[in-house]
Amino acid sequence: MIPWRERRTRRGPHERKAAFLVAAATAAAVMALAPSAAALDQSSTSVQASPSSATTGQLVTLNATVTCSSDPSGGLGVSFFDGTNLLATAPVSTTGQSTLTTGFTTTGTHTITAAYNGDDSCSASNATTDVTVSATPPPPSNTPGCLLCGLLDVHFGDVTNVTNIKSHNTTTINK
Repeated sequence: MIPWRERRTRRGPHERKAAFLVAAATAAAVMALAPSAAALDQSSTSVQASPSSATTGQLVTLNATVTCSSDPSGGLGVSFFDGTNLLATAPVSTTGQSTLTTGFTTTGTHTITAAYNGDDSCSASNATTDVTVSATPPPPSNTPGCLLCGLLDVHFGDVTNVTNIKSHNTTTINK
């Protein structure tokens, strides 16, 4: 004989069938309410860097374009990555444009990924481009406009009898 507690938790065939039907109806309702990945419009993303070659500290503008038959602006935008490092996430306009301006502190080739995060209407997509970053050149060491500065040491001796002296930049010194 089955103890009283066990008899109480066991369900008969009709109760099990009813519980199964309730669970199946609940799952069907949830699936009907959830957006299907197949129902989303396909999107594509392109990205360009301007300039594509820069020096450390120079600003680079990253332009992503999301193409989708629906409006792509309703989601989380475009996330811009430098390799695996997230730079920032920028919104997408109704025309599919997303822009980020950034600079780089290290030299080398930086692989930039623009990842469109998708929304209720458009699927996610991404694209990559490279930015080549070189070291910032040092400032020029000589004085601009003076090619002979520091190279000549000119002595005039007694200049009391000289009325006009022409300097290296063709200005006239009058006494």
